[in-house]
Amino acid sequence: MITPTYEWQISADEPSEAFVKLVKKQKLDDLAASILWKRGVRNESDLTTFLNPTLENLHDPFLFYSMNRAVERIRQAVENQEMILVYGDYDADGMTSASIMKTALDEIGAETIVYLPNRFTDGYGPNLDVYKYFIENENVSLIITVDNGVAGHEAVAYAQENGCDVIITDHHSLPETLPDAYAIIHPEHPDGNYPFKELAGCGVAFKVACALLEYVPSEMLDLVAIGTIADMMALTDENRILVKYGLEILKNTERVGLEALINIAGIDKNDITEETVGFQLAPRLNALGRIDDPNPAIELLTGWDEDETRAIAEMIDEKNVARKAMVAEMLVAAEIQLDDSPVQFIYQTGWNPGVLGIVAGQLLQKTGKPIVMLSEDNGILKGSARSIPAFNIFEALTQHRELFIAFGGHAQAAGMTFELANLPAIKAVIADFIAEHEIDMSQKNQLLLDGELALSDMTLETIKTLSQLAPFGQKNTKPQFLVKDYQVVQSRSMGQDNAHLKLKIVQDKTQMEVVYFGHGKEALDFEQTAPELAVTLSVNTWNGNTSVQLMVVDARVNGSQLIDLRNQQNHTEIPENAVIFTNNLENSAIIMSDVMVIAEVPDSSEKLAQLKNILSETDFTAVYFKNQIKHSYYLTGAGTREQFAKFYKTIYQFPEFDVRYKLKTLADYLKIPDILLVKMVQIFEELGFVKVEDGLMTVNKSAEKREITSSQIYQDLQELVDIQSFFALSPIRDIYKKLKEN
Repeated sequence: MITPTYEWQISADEPSEAFVKLVKKQKLDDLAASILWKRGVRNESDLTTFLNPTLENLHDPFLFYSMNRAVERIRQAVENQEMILVYGDYDADGMTSASIMKTALDEIGAETIVYLPNRFTDGYGPNLDVYKYFIENENVSLIITVDNGVAGHEAVAYAQENGCDVIITDHHSLPETLPDAYAIIHPEHPDGNYPFKELAGCGVAFKVACALLEYVPSEMLDLVAIGTIADMMALTDENRILVKYGLEILKNTERVGLEALINIAGIDKNDITEETVGFQLAPRLNALGRIDDPNPAIELLTGWDEDETRAIAEMIDEKNVARKAMVAEMLVAAEIQLDDSPVQFIYQTGWNPGVLGIVAGQLLQKTGKPIVMLSEDNGILKGSARSIPAFNIFEALTQHRELFIAFGGHAQAAGMTFELANLPAIKAVIADFIAEHEIDMSQKNQLLLDGELALSDMTLETIKTLSQLAPFGQKNTKPQFLVKDYQVVQSRSMGQDNAHLKLKIVQDKTQMEVVYFGHGKEALDFEQTAPELAVTLSVNTWNGNTSVQLMVVDARVNGSQLIDLRNQQNHTEIPENAVIFTNNLENSAIIMSDVMVIAEVPDSSEKLAQLKNILSETDFTAVYFKNQIKHSYYLTGAGTREQFAKFYKTIYQFPEFDVRYKLKTLADYLKIPDILLVKMVQIFEELGFVKVEDGLMTVNKSAEKREITSSQIYQDLQELVDIQSFFALSPIRDIYKKLKEN
């Protein structure tokens, strides 16, 4: 069944004539003007900044609260030859952040150690034991955190009390009380006034590098682009500048490790975009930290030994393959635990904590509910949460940190560790938060479409024009368009386990291929329903041919979906709770679903009335027409006058006839189908023409002459023929319309 994931909104806000003229001066068209206007670009200054971002537009790094203090302390450490520990995180943002900070420190001659915590042994954020080790054994007297730190009260306090200053650089949601660090560099610092609040961890690290080096080290922007895209930060303001420049540098990167990873992934450097980073490079980097020690990533991103970095790149690619297998296996097991709770807590012993966030994200997409995925070990639950925009999971839980061993994150993504015994209390806290704030948990995420577009307007030139609005991402989404009023030429599943859907659609004279990932089981639904599509445009190159290909973001059907399964042996999956109409369905059946399956054709006018009553009282979102018929009387008819006459003439010759064993022989002789002949015997018996006792049929030669049509059995049979003919041969839309009539 085709079920939309999002609540669609089509923006009707169209640009002014003056703005369209400004856009056309930039050699862009009306469509680009409309999209830019909807992105909040409204004047010449905004347009210039958006289309031609420059490094000069970056904000002064010393606008950060305590940046001066942090820079002075770092320079003091360099002058005094102190050992500096750069303490990062195990994801792509943390890896790139640490690599940026290391590179900047190396440039000013610092003595530096880089450590990325192992998620399995160290956990997220400042770890007290790790801090102790480096302070006591490596003589570290300055720790610089990157992409973490604001939740590390205990470890930071220990370091500061033991003669080791801590400079926190972070971007995660701030707790009510900040750690007592030497300096905290954070775009949302309560005492600060930094103009842009949505930098990634690598963006904050880069701003520290700018302050330290006293210039903009553009050669580091490839790392900034990777980390920012990987952490799904808003691609506006500074992030747009950093990522746009970073992608260009990435195409010509001199980092031998990155180049090796790009080659192993089969990426053409000239074609690198934000999607390349988001779907190919970042997942590989993240895979290392998800299932193993993340520290080799630093050598990959900063090292210059080609053989060593190539080996690391190959190892990372292998980890990514293993990560995909783990996710697929875990997803199957997790789906079994889904229930009706507004927030799903799913846990199992032995699950790899590193991939829980991925599975949570996929289940969130599928169910539309916040998902908390956890791995249990000796009564301790550890894992990741993904939430919907309506429910700020960080806000809901951060006031109850006494229930957690560790907790941190953002509004829609959080990490946590707690005792299994505290699970009921945490669920109660969530329930109270939802009730107190009157949150509608059934509310779907909004999908903002940039308008309706005809297939004929979706050309390679259109894609080229829209590419000038890239990079796309959070708060500057890739343009999404409504497609409707088309015909499906072909619908088939594809990919591993037929998981994905591929369509060929036509509108007027334009034909186009469409791909919808994860919806292979709905091939028949799409073929018969041709739903409205929300799509993005992409380029498909195959065998030297380049064409436009549409990627489906979401699909919806207006009204009831009517699916014809009458001639389908392997058909689409049907929801388990569907109402199944059969001739054995009780009249008092309670309707508890918005999906109906007409499994059998009604075998009487009474059953037909029951079916009509169900459909007239309930507006089902989907109706599946299997229309199975046990005895196909619509193929035999109710019997002709000639057939009845021939039957009577034949049996008149016999004193008695054994209908138990010789009916088939008689049917073959008369060339009358068996099922019809049985009915003819019953009709003759009702009219008194024959008598049947113990399987022996005798002719009543003195019977009164009566019309066959006067038989109630004949009348019921004729009615059944009409019902079956209608359900077997009519278009399903005609059937549905007739059934919905009062």
